[in-house]
Amino acid sequence: METKKSQPQLVFASVVAFLITAGWAANHFASVLVVLREHQHMSTLLVNSAYGIYALGLFPCLILGGLVADRFGSRPAVMVGAIVAALGNIALMFWQEIPWILLLARFVIGLGVGLVVSAGTAWAGRLRGAAGTTLAGIFLTSGFMLGPIASGIIAHLVDAHNAIYIPYIASILLSVAAVAFSVVVGDAPNTREVLVEKKEEDQGVRADEHDRSAKKALATAFPMGLWVFASMTSAIVVLSGRVGQHFESSAFLPGVAAVTAFGSGLVIQALGRRFEFGPVSGVVGAVCSAVGLSLAAIGGAAPSVAMFVVASVFLGLAYGLCLREGLLDVETFSPPAKRGAVIGVYYVATYIGFGYPPLIEWLAGFVGPSLPYWVLAGLALCSALIRTVQIRSGYLRRG
Repeated sequence: METKKSQPQLVFASVVAFLITAGWAANHFASVLVVLREHQHMSTLLVNSAYGIYALGLFPCLILGGLVADRFGSRPAVMVGAIVAALGNIALMFWQEIPWILLLARFVIGLGVGLVVSAGTAWAGRLRGAAGTTLAGIFLTSGFMLGPIASGIIAHLVDAHNAIYIPYIASILLSVAAVAFSVVVGDAPNTREVLVEKKEEDQGVRADEHDRSAKKALATAFPMGLWVFASMTSAIVVLSGRVGQHFESSAFLPGVAAVTAFGSGLVIQALGRRFEFGPVSGVVGAVCSAVGLSLAAIGGAAPSVAMFVVASVFLGLAYGLCLREGLLDVETFSPPAKRGAVIGVYYVATYIGFGYPPLIEWLAGFVGPSLPYWVLAGLALCSALIRTVQIRSGYLRRG
């Protein structure tokens, strides 16, 4: 009897392990790319492209992972994704000095992480409902934060040669450990999802069945998703790169940005879960993104350290609020049979932001370093306005 009670908790722990290691596998490269730029003399455009091309791998597998989760269950997709991400990191560890392998391996990591993120979030929702979905965002954020912090510390403590190899070993071992743990633990029975659905309908957490549709879930969540990684990559990749000229070595700056931005995001997500922030917090998130992006525009090519820190805090708050609100919209309004696919589409919107660093680097040569961020700040305010209209019209109502 005791084993049956503890089984769902162990399964949820395995989901947590997958999400943290997926975030780690994806984002520890933020610190490695600084070493590649400074010591391997790779161009800023190449290393930023390597960071962003990961999103191209993510997009199809975010959708595929959600579809597989709806049809066959989440665990197979998540386990395959973790293995694929580990293989991509193995390729980087041995051959990252070759540009085409650098780009291809980052693309492969995106394929693996895409499966883990969409199927893993759906898995967490099946086990614990809306609480599981929001916790999935928190643990994924933890992985995104811990990866560049660990890699940044390693890069600061060891010589440049080892700094571009050791971080991959850590990521690979973590992915393998997560798979091994899941093999031991297994999965919880699907009947648990029915119990969670019924409980949350009774409590008003989920919308009534007639008010659920994939269209409504995405209409409310998509404007939030656009500012999740658009905010975070601006802090960790672009701003940390621009402020690096104030230091002899800037390998630690992505870690600083991760602590500041992801730390702010984690805190606001935890507070939102504790105090049950409503849909208006999504408006606040989009406005925070606009503020952070405006500060990036004001800082231009050489922001001060103080502006870098303040902008990172606002961008982190935007990340946390927009990710949380988008996931809650998906959990509330998507039909159960399509929830995995809807989560996948929502995450596609979030990961569009991974393409911004190379795009902004390219555009800077034509329009300067500030104009792209002014445009993005204006678009973030448009998302805030859209959500405000949805709330005031009664279209967006939870609980």
